[in-house]
Amino acid sequence: MSEFTIHDSQFLLDGKPFRILAGAMHYFRIPPAYWRDRLLKLRAMGLNTVETYVAWNLHEPEPGTFRFDAGLDLVRYLTIVAELGLQAIVRPGPYICSEWDLGGLPAWLLRDPAIRLRCSHPAYLQVVDRFFDALLPRLAPLQVTCGGPILAMQVENEYGSYGNDQAYLHHLVEGMRARGVGVLLFTSDGPRDETLRAGTLPGILKTVNFASGVKAALGKLREYQPDGPLMVTEFWDGWFDHWGEQHHTRTPEDTAAVLDEILRAGASVSLYMFHGGTNFFMNGANSEDGCYRPTVTSYDYDAPLSEAGDPTPKYWALRDLIGRYAPLPDITLPPPAPKLALGTVDLPESVALFDALDGLSSPIRLAAPQPMEMLGQSSGFTLYRTQVAGPVEAPLTIRGLHDRAQVFLDRQPVGVLERASPGQDLLLAVPQGSATLDILVENMGRVNFGPDLLDRKGITEGVLLRQQCLFGWTHFPLPLDDLTRLDFRPSSATGGPAFYRGRFTVTDPGDTFLALPGWTKGVCWVNGFNLGRYWERGPQRALYVPAPLLAKGENELIVLELHRTERATVEFRDRPDLG
Repeated sequence: MSEFTIHDSQFLLDGKPFRILAGAMHYFRIPPAYWRDRLLKLRAMGLNTVETYVAWNLHEPEPGTFRFDAGLDLVRYLTIVAELGLQAIVRPGPYICSEWDLGGLPAWLLRDPAIRLRCSHPAYLQVVDRFFDALLPRLAPLQVTCGGPILAMQVENEYGSYGNDQAYLHHLVEGMRARGVGVLLFTSDGPRDETLRAGTLPGILKTVNFASGVKAALGKLREYQPDGPLMVTEFWDGWFDHWGEQHHTRTPEDTAAVLDEILRAGASVSLYMFHGGTNFFMNGANSEDGCYRPTVTSYDYDAPLSEAGDPTPKYWALRDLIGRYAPLPDITLPPPAPKLALGTVDLPESVALFDALDGLSSPIRLAAPQPMEMLGQSSGFTLYRTQVAGPVEAPLTIRGLHDRAQVFLDRQPVGVLERASPGQDLLLAVPQGSATLDILVENMGRVNFGPDLLDRKGITEGVLLRQQCLFGWTHFPLPLDDLTRLDFRPSSATGGPAFYRGRFTVTDPGDTFLALPGWTKGVCWVNGFNLGRYWERGPQRALYVPAPLLAKGENELIVLELHRTERATVEFRDRPDLG
């Protein structure tokens, strides 16, 4: 048993001064087979603590159904942390932001039309309490006071950037204490007056998050917390990418210079991120000034450890700097995982999405189009179908489109509408008689930050032909979590939306990167595991395929292409391409 306390301006671990030198690394973004490797590299860089969020939406995928196994075995992750002589900071939310779908909140919360998030709304507090009932008793024995690695836990996350409900924050603190959390509690917020006023609580350690401007940020923290240790819970050493942007990078020299300033000020710090990992199919999005901007599949973050777990020049620059402030461990780094260039793989089988509906979905008939959450669905796509009478030629408008719609008339593509470009319409020419109108809507990731969290997906309001509301819809939920019923046939087709399948052989599994030159937009699965989205829009041009997903011998690749491909072939390369 140990004790982690505060005395004057210092943290004390068992009565001795302890500066937190931490790195953020989220167990749910990393294959569990790689947890030990990544944690060892964290310790070798001179860090003494790992920091992780907890993704509520993964742990409770349906109300009252909890998962803490396989890649969600947080207890095992923290056990490895302890075995390597590291400490831990856990940020259990319930909200985490983290460029993760809905900031880690479960999408099923949005099935309640009256729900309000991140406040004292009774229905929200009830399910938060249920989540804490399932999670916190698992973490309690791993606290430092019980001989475990957990030094501290966070209360909510950057709450001052969202709201001012102090009763909600008090409810979380009381709930954590009542469920056995006895370690230090803290909040983290941006270093601004409005966030530090609204996001903090008396008696709870205040910390700040930023990328630069150390003197001003720590000075602002001191205004609100004159005593106690300085802590930067998130020093942003890189950044994330949205589709259609340039890939973000930050030089090792600039990153090291700012970290040096933080350490010279005597502050503790956590690098956000030390190792980013991958979003796979759970990326979030931002909504800024009404503009919707979804995050890419990779969460490389330009972190010291790359998406594939390799030390970068930033890793060595920061390690050298940390060595000036703390002793570096004498650790031999494990070698990088082998990178495979498997070359070109053909996908000679296909099945059209429209032909696969019976195997993928059970239709739901309703008068008006409903968002996917109201259909019991959290992720993927929803196909909306109705009949329209002609002859008529008129603009088609989708009100409340979240997020991207492909429109078809009698299975022929009419065009695309995007939430990122509001106010658009498509000219629909309906022939004499009746025609089938299909609208395939893709959930591109729920907003994870700011006031627009009530981000239901699909069609959230209605569909108009000219000014006439269209009613009588058949909904086909397409979460695409089970593709085993797809009936593939040999085909040379290159038009979508369609699933393509091919097989490839691996002699010795290693990491590889799936590139899709000539393809337009879609989703990929390797051996049934969803690798995430690709999009010719970039910047990301290849998807990370970790070795643990591959089998020795034959492997299966399925690609859902939403539009067209020049040819039904892909490439497995031995290096990333983040743009």
